[in-house]
Parts: sequence; C-alpha cells; structure tokens
Amino acid sequence: MSHSSESAHTECAVSIVVVNWNTRDILFDCLQSIENQTTLPHEVIVVDNASSDGSADMVRQNFSKVKLIANSANRGFAAANNQGLEIAVGEKLLLLNPDTIILDHAIDDMCAWLDAHADVGCVGCQVFEDADTIQRTCFADPGPLNLALIEFGLYRLAPRHPLLGRPEYGDWNRDSERDVDVVSGMFMLVPRHVFETVGLLDEAFFVYSEEADWCRRIRDAGWRCVFAPEARILHLEGGSKSTVQIKSRMYVQKQKSKMIYTRKHYGWFGALCAKSVFLCSAILRGAAFGLANLARSTPDHKARVRLARDVIRFHLFGWEPAA
Repeated sequence: MSHSSESAHTECAVSIVVVNWNTRDILFDCLQSIENQTTLPHEVIVVDNASSDGSADMVRQNFSKVKLIANSANRGFAAANNQGLEIAVGEKLLLLNPDTIILDHAIDDMCAWLDAHADVGCVGCQVFEDADTIQRTCFADPGPLNLALIEFGLYRLAPRHPLLGRPEYGDWNRDSERDVDVVSGMFMLVPRHVFETVGLLDEAFFVYSEEADWCRRIRDAGWRCVFAPEARILHLEGGSKSTVQIKSRMYVQKQKSKMIYTRKHYGWFGALCAKSVFLCSAILRGAAFGLANLARSTPDHKARVRLARDVIRFHLFGWEPAA
C-alpha cells in the first residue's frame, strides 16, 4: 500500500456506498440524513443504475460533495456496489440502501462498535419500519433446507421453533446482539482489511443473494457476521411503484439468484434440491390458487396463478418474465 493510500484511509473513517435506481426523492432524504447525522470523516459514493427519474441530476444539484457514478445502463446491484467499492478510500466500507434514513448518529456509533470488535467482519444495526416496529433483518444461510422451510411455509407453523423458525431467526426479536449467517444488505459495515481479504461482491448476482454470498465468504475467512442493536436506522422499503408484472419478474430473479448461490456453495446436488423445492412449491401454489380462482375469481388469485406459472416456466425452460 502506498503512503498516499494510507493517508487517504486515515483521513476518511468510512466510505458510504449507495446504489440507486429510480428512487430520487427517497435518495435525497437518505443523503440528507447522512449529512446531518454523521460526524466522522466520511465520503459518500452514489452509483446510479441508469435511473429515468432524474436521480443523478438531483445528486449533482444538491450534494456537491457526493461522488457520483452515473451508469448508462442498469448494471445490477452487486456490480454497481463494486463500482463504488473500487474507488472508496475509507477505513471502513458501508453498503447502504437509498431507502434508508440514518437516525441518531447511527454510522458514527456502528463504526465505534466495530473498532471495539476486531473479530467481526461485517455488522448490521437495528432497522425500524416505523417509529415503533423493528424490522426482522438478518437471516440464516439460504441453503436447500432453509429454502424448503420458507417455500413450503413450514417456518410459519412454529416461527419460534429452533428448526422451523431458523431461516429467519424467528425466536429472536432483534433487540439483542447476535451472530448471524447473513447481515441484511440495507446496512452492511465492513472493515477495509476484511474487504481486501475477501474481495468484491460476486457480479453473478444481478440482484438478491449477493449479501448472503459476501457474508458466507467473510465467515469462511474466519470473521464473525453480527447484528448489533447499538444504533438504528429507518427503512422505507423501497420507492418504486410495483405491478403484478414487475413483481413476477423480481420474484423469478430472486429465485434465480438463490439458485446461483446454492450452486456456488452447495454444488450441483444442492442446486438441484433448490430447483426441486421451487418447482414443487410453485406447482402446489398454482394449483391451490387456481382452484380458489375457480371458486371465486379475484385479481389477487389470478395474479398468484400467473406468478406460479412464471416460476414453473423459468425452472423448466429457463424463460424469464420479459417485463
């Protein structure tokens, strides 16, 4: 490492990377909250994935200190984060969703917490959905067994059961510190030395499961992944309007990413198990909602049947919803 690089790291305590796609107004609030609530020397890097809502112009006009990378095409979440990570100079690296609001100096507090825990490779903070509701962030490794528990709804039967509730840690209220398999991607704070050891996000994941893969690699390298309720942020759960078609496309994309994950970490047999889980689940759901639609036709029933159809087509023929 050159002397100039060491100096840059010393001068910048944390680099905050925000990937944006068509959430201009929410992004404004996010960047404003970082500015108002962060006292540590920091830099903010916004990577805009070819938004059509004027997000990039908003950043240029209102946040002159923010480093903006304006992509001409949507490169996906993992690749866009990598663009930010590659130019970041901070001692710590924070991946932050644009639909979040920093509360009560959360970034400062989490950086201080991380400094006191040298064995931690990635940490997430407490996330609120509203003033009173803690979001159930962080989850267990999305291997074939955990996928089956979720897809067949078994975790809902006994969410606090140590096995059935394990995929989403159903026995835990997110009010205490805990080692986790996966820190949720809306707030992931990583020390630079861990990043330099583990490397960039895997760009095979266009969106979804990239944080599970990164955390898996961090844990495999010998560090802990931890949830620490030392600070809190507000998560607004996205700002893009959704339609049945978009929901179908993104739902299939989520399963595609999980298939990539299981193939990478569980081999061909694990990927085959995951595909079987997704197919059987879709067939059962499609049949159930198809019968419900025959008994009483509703837009929701029809949408769910179409969703099941799209999932089956993807896993059997590789067809992805076009829009």
